Amino acid sequence: MTIKEVSKKYSITQDTLRYYKKTGLIRPVTRKNGIRDYGEKELANIEFVVCMRGAGLPVKVLAKYITLLDQGNSMKEKRLNILKEQHQILNDKIQELQKAVKKLDYKINAIYKDNNL
Repeated sequence: MTIKEVSKKYSITQDTLRYYKKTGLIRPVTRKNGIRDYGEKELANIEFVVCMRGAGLPVKVLAKYITLLDQGNSMKEKRLNILKEQHQILNDKIQELQKAVKKLDYKINAIYKDNNL
């Protein structure tokens, strides 16, 4: 896939893909006639990064994870720790968001009860 096709598939800009490569979030891509050619392995990596960035994981954390991934199985425990920590952070955010939704529900219901639309 070309950079344009990947950009469209994941709804991110080509500049974002270049930035992800520059920061180490995605690995260098082979080129055919000077054009980036993303294969299945690269697409799986991009899909993971896009998902994690969408959830709010910092670039620095993801770059560290990818670096450890490239270092092989000897870094499995460190990678696992990063994933567990980020998992807990996301769960904490989910709980905060659920509290906010409940408060909004309460306020919305209060306005409907008062007919003060």
